[in-house]
Amino acid sequence: MIGNYSWAQRTLSGKVTDSDGPVAGATVLIRGTNTATATDSEGNFSLSTDLESGEIVIRILGFSSKSIPFSSQTSLGTIVLVSSDSQSLDEVIVVGRGIIDFAEDRKTPIAVSTVSRAEILDKGVGNVEFPEIMKNIPSVFVTNQAGGFGDSQNFLRGFDQSNTAYLLNGQPINGMEDGNMYWSNWSSITDIANAVQVQRGLGSSKLAISSVGGTVNIVTKATDMEEGGSVRFMTANNGYAKGTIAYNTGLRGKWGFSFLLDYWRADAKYAKGTAGEGQSYFFSVGYKPNARHNINFMVFGAPQWHDQNYSKALLTRYNTDAENNPTTINTPGYDITGIRGNSNYGYLNGKGLAIRKNFYHKPVANLNWDFDISEKSSLSTVLYASLGRGGGVGPLGNGLSFLGEQFGGGGYLPDGSINWQGLVDYNAGIGDGIGQNRTGSMLRASANNHAWYGLVSNYSFDTQNYFTFNVGADIRFYRGDHFQQLVDKLGLEAWNAPNTNRGEGDYLVSKTFKANPWTALFNPAGEEYRVGYDNSEQINYQGVFGQAEFSNEIVSAFIQGAVSNQSYQKFDRWNYEGGQAESPVENKFGYNVKAGASYNFVEGHTIFANAGFYSRQPYLDNVFVQNTVDFTDPVVENEEILGLEAGYRFEIPNFTINLNGYYTSWANRFLLQSGTYGDDNIEGAYLLTGITQLHKGLELDFQTYILPDWMLRGYASIGDWQYDGDSPFRFREEVESQIIGTGYLPLSGVKVGNAPQTSFGLGTKYKILSDLSVDVDFNFYDNLYGQVDPEDVVGAVLEGEVYEAEKLDGFGVVDAGLSYTIRFGGQHLKFRGNVFNVFNKEYFGRKDGFGYFYGLGTTWNAGLTYSF
Repeated sequence: MIGNYSWAQRTLSGKVTDSDGPVAGATVLIRGTNTATATDSEGNFSLSTDLESGEIVIRILGFSSKSIPFSSQTSLGTIVLVSSDSQSLDEVIVVGRGIIDFAEDRKTPIAVSTVSRAEILDKGVGNVEFPEIMKNIPSVFVTNQAGGFGDSQNFLRGFDQSNTAYLLNGQPINGMEDGNMYWSNWSSITDIANAVQVQRGLGSSKLAISSVGGTVNIVTKATDMEEGGSVRFMTANNGYAKGTIAYNTGLRGKWGFSFLLDYWRADAKYAKGTAGEGQSYFFSVGYKPNARHNINFMVFGAPQWHDQNYSKALLTRYNTDAENNPTTINTPGYDITGIRGNSNYGYLNGKGLAIRKNFYHKPVANLNWDFDISEKSSLSTVLYASLGRGGGVGPLGNGLSFLGEQFGGGGYLPDGSINWQGLVDYNAGIGDGIGQNRTGSMLRASANNHAWYGLVSNYSFDTQNYFTFNVGADIRFYRGDHFQQLVDKLGLEAWNAPNTNRGEGDYLVSKTFKANPWTALFNPAGEEYRVGYDNSEQINYQGVFGQAEFSNEIVSAFIQGAVSNQSYQKFDRWNYEGGQAESPVENKFGYNVKAGASYNFVEGHTIFANAGFYSRQPYLDNVFVQNTVDFTDPVVENEEILGLEAGYRFEIPNFTINLNGYYTSWANRFLLQSGTYGDDNIEGAYLLTGITQLHKGLELDFQTYILPDWMLRGYASIGDWQYDGDSPFRFREEVESQIIGTGYLPLSGVKVGNAPQTSFGLGTKYKILSDLSVDVDFNFYDNLYGQVDPEDVVGAVLEGEVYEAEKLDGFGVVDAGLSYTIRFGGQHLKFRGNVFNVFNKEYFGRKDGFGYFYGLGTTWNAGLTYSF
């Protein structure tokens, strides 16, 4: 805003405070000019201007900026700032207000924790994963699944991320096929996040979503009201570098524009052979024609590739000769690779080459429209679309484990890295240069492409007399395409890929496709170039929901309900004669109902309780037999989730404490898990039905200010997560997809694995000066069990033993950070540095069917941000 000029100069004055008293060192500037000053130790300021009218802007680290108009007055009085750690709902949700179910403290009767934008930018940007910004929250555990950028796994109350609902501006983003989250598809989402809220338990979302463990609401930037921008450069361990530029025009008339562009690359995440590279882009256009309409269009994408490093056994397994003497390496272990070694990586012609690599590009677009129909009613709608292109690189043909000594000493070198030259030499010995089945070896990519379109719309009616009513619709259309394509022939001429659809005789494929996210978006393999398999599926979802809520200063209560139909259909172009085979359309009906209430019985004291039941349709991967268009037999039925929760909150100025208790029953669960069966170790998958898990526990968290500049927070979680009852199983071998074994797994009392059932943490932040602060976080995890392996359970039964999941050692990790800001005029330069796992603690963060996975050792990052 540029004010009107007058010839007389005058002085504007005022005082800046927060809830604790005066705020020193805040920048006070007149918008559109170079006139600026800073508040003194008492929060006072004064500055001279020739403007007759205009607007001052107040900014300081840790607080939301504030704009104050001025005209004829000279004293602006006392101006109260709000901490950015306690952003108001209006500041967080700029558009999509009726779609985004963001819980408010003391009002929404659920267990909830919110991570502010300030903390996200300090601790969640760079060479860290998105889930790590949530690791200081009760019952949250973050581990790395494949050792590369974006390979994190997030657990909430013991449930993995396929059973935790993730929402982006109210849009469901869990995978439609299996519910999984692939964080590599969302790299740099922290750069545009306004806030992240973790709702433990069934949550407050009105949608019928997979909130068994909880709901994670990600609210991104829209087109901001104020003009401004930033430029940031970051560096980190292992050659990591990142550059970001962002700018927002502010609302000019009826329009506003925002953008963010980002590039990053690294030689490694932590272990050897985990290089990565990616870009991010964000564009937002806002249109506000009048006070009743607010429209925002957003596009976000994060194309990337990264090499991977999976879990390993502790000891190396060797192939043996006729006398049982070890010969070549079958499976490398940590004893030869070391903690930072990677048996998925090696060198060919002097260049690093990984046998496991992820590459993907998943642009997302959404159009939000908020319509205030009247003072009492409003309509919020989001239309969204997402196109996913990419996949994972892996071996095709003969495996590394079985290459004999005649091929350069086997598939692995003595340090456990891949013997790529030996593999190329092996291929060169194949006379016609044609690979097929277990003859020859190439690199292929398993493509997982999809197109996803949806709409969420919510109509809200506020009686303005304590009652609010909502009704809406949730519609999704999804198609996924899955096939394999060649990436690197490793010296061979072609791959022979006949199938039932192509008929008898050889079918040679020689064309390769780059494992690059941009290439995958525009140039996937056509049907004539596909190898291995080629199938698709369609999933359509139609749901309606409703909510009634009562709220006053003392009591808040709600009841929600949703019903939905989900249809499945599969197509196969590989295993059937006469072209594409199609399954019938299968429809599954689901529903959920939730209710809860909170009672503020004394000022500062609130109790709450909620309960809910969810009949959840199975994921597509559990509906069909692998590599066919046949439905599983017996048909997989809906899973049944019952959630009960109660809690207490005490809040006074500078001190808040929350205590929650929960009980979750997850019944009729279906689980498909790879493994081997019988004395011959036949490879395939265990199909487990009727599994029941019981998760119950207590959670405590608090935050206080010991001094005005010294914050302390902490949490503790104690859980008891077990399987209940016996589970029938069938074993399906992988070649013909036939059932070759059945039985029961006695699982009662077996501990649920992959996440620690006991955890606690402490964190502190101290402002040494107004623009200099340090922070430290400590997290400790215990009662962490390995993944339950059906093969081991069967083995224990045959031995007449009682199976117990392996318990891993507890461990604690310390993280630390430092922030320093230099201010000049209305601009500032901020330095931020982080050290993760300061004391380089060695620990196992996971155990699965392949072995153990070490947590990351000491890593660090440092960044410099210029904001204007």
